[in-house]
Amino acid sequence: MAILEQDLATQLKGHLQLLRRPIELVASLDEAHPKSADMAQLLQEIAALSDQITLRQDGTNPRRPSFGVAEVGQAPRIHFAGLPLGHEFTSLVLALLHTGGHPPKISDAQAEQIKAISGTHALETFVSLSCHNCPDVVQALNIMAALNPQISHTMIDGALFQDEVEQRQIMAVPMVFQTEQLMGQGRMTLDELIGKLDAEKATREAAALGEKEPFDVLVVGGGPAGANAAIYTARKGIRTGLVAQRFGGQVLDTVAIENFLSIQETTGARLASDMEGHVRFYGVDLINGQSAKALKSGEDGMIQLELDSGATLAAKSVVLATGARWRKLNVPGEEEYTGRGVAYCPHCDGPLFKGKKVAVMGGGNSGVEAAIDLAGIAEHVTLFEYADQLRADAVLQDKLHSLPNTTVITSVQTEAIEGDGSKVTGLVYQDRTSGSQHQLALDGVFVQIGLLPNTEWLKDSLTLNPRGEIKIDERCATSMVGVFAAGDATEVPYKQISIASGEGAKAALSAFDHLIRT
Repeated sequence: MAILEQDLATQLKGHLQLLRRPIELVASLDEAHPKSADMAQLLQEIAALSDQITLRQDGTNPRRPSFGVAEVGQAPRIHFAGLPLGHEFTSLVLALLHTGGHPPKISDAQAEQIKAISGTHALETFVSLSCHNCPDVVQALNIMAALNPQISHTMIDGALFQDEVEQRQIMAVPMVFQTEQLMGQGRMTLDELIGKLDAEKATREAAALGEKEPFDVLVVGGGPAGANAAIYTARKGIRTGLVAQRFGGQVLDTVAIENFLSIQETTGARLASDMEGHVRFYGVDLINGQSAKALKSGEDGMIQLELDSGATLAAKSVVLATGARWRKLNVPGEEEYTGRGVAYCPHCDGPLFKGKKVAVMGGGNSGVEAAIDLAGIAEHVTLFEYADQLRADAVLQDKLHSLPNTTVITSVQTEAIEGDGSKVTGLVYQDRTSGSQHQLALDGVFVQIGLLPNTEWLKDSLTLNPRGEIKIDERCATSMVGVFAAGDATEVPYKQISIASGEGAKAALSAFDHLIRT
């Protein structure tokens, strides 16, 4: 039976026509390993699709089974320790193309920055094949390895190399190591990864940003609200800039989207990519990888946006669309064990807890859905809810209660997350009804208790409500003249992509109206 389904093989064959030079797959196999035969078959199927690809099985990589992708006559710099299927199949396709001379879809500036990185860098990324955040990191590091001969990168499937996962105490993915030293974890953009290897990048960028001319409208935030606001103002023919720490925002952490008008089904990563392409089409000055620090109104009528990098941008009007992030429990042990048993993405990190005991904190739809997903992986799932009953839809509750390896505990006050110094070992909680305290032995805690607006940096500039959301009027105007806001950072109810997008358009139109009247 073929590893690649016929449709997938046909698509891959078409992509491989883009190869500009011959490449080879170098396999390091172990006949005793059950996955070696599958890997050998996968590589044979790929090599049969193009006369530009040859296969060798004399690799010397000590991590087996694995394979490298290389130009003919060169040592591989891109390695896959595991079968790159599922979410990582695209990573494999791109590695083949980029090694074969097809240029990656990055800016000329990014390519030059990568090529200029000095020193030798051996990078490794632990992933799970069900993780929707991992491919972005794997693909970014593979691009760096393809462009710079001094950089190598290995994708490691944690489920296949459990001994290493246990040894390094890896309980969250993606997790990136440089020469066995932790370099970073979680979703990271290409710019962020370049910055970790290029110490002067931030200084150069801050200097360049400080030289930019004032904008007519400056949008802060790269989610649906910010992207739509930028598109609306740019279409008016006015100078528009967009500053984002991570273009796409929460959308990047969304697995499936099936309720966005005219798009029956898509993924968060795909929608974010489409949004970015749309924004760039209208000539918006997209400033990615930058965090806002302060907002001030100048005496000259200009609004000043200070960035963490030290740069300051000026604009006649500003649209704030800074979105929100996962809410934390804020109990002892949570920060200490984040990435070592405390997790926020069941889709990404769930496979690392196969056969283990985990807890899910939160009885809303997100929490119950997470518990259902994890029940198919973990030995047992305990769901905790602060209120006296779950808040999730009835159909989700029915499904959860039907599963034999789940327990629901309500009226719970979480006291602490315990660990042994390297990983989570349990949870301490109080029964809010009786006041009794309990301890539960666990291997992991998944937090699913809602969102917090990214507005702490605005508390001295704008009026916020008690929940930290930006107070706005019916036209999205804030308490500062010329500043408008939209999306999940505001007090508008129902935090949905379509609502944020519409509010972004409204804020943009209000900003334009402000400009023409003043």
